[in-house]
Amino acid sequence: MPCMILKTNIAIAENKQSDLLQQCSQLTASILGKPEGYVMVILEDNCRLIFGGNDQPAAYIEFKSIGLPEDTTPGLSQTLCESISDATGIAANRIYIEFANADRHLWGWNNTTF
Repeated sequence: MPCMILKTNIAIAENKQSDLLQQCSQLTASILGKPEGYVMVILEDNCRLIFGGNDQPAAYIEFKSIGLPEDTTPGLSQTLCESISDATGIAANRIYIEFANADRHLWGWNNTTF
């Protein structure tokens, strides 16, 4: 049910993409306290993206989960920014994160919804 989509305007070396995806999957499961078996991570590198009027390295993250408490988003933001910044070299102030709490009936899986 948790889904993280990472879009960035930098190229992630092909031999590093799998490691980054795995790291994001484990991080998502860990910070939400949910089984990694339900986590989906999507990486889109080399996106056409500008931030703040320039094309310096930047990232946009969509972070969606059922039961995402609003009071945890500041801590989640810090954890995600630090992790993505460490992994990619993108400065934390060049990362936007969109948090979304998904209603169970609007999240489908395995021929049904949650």
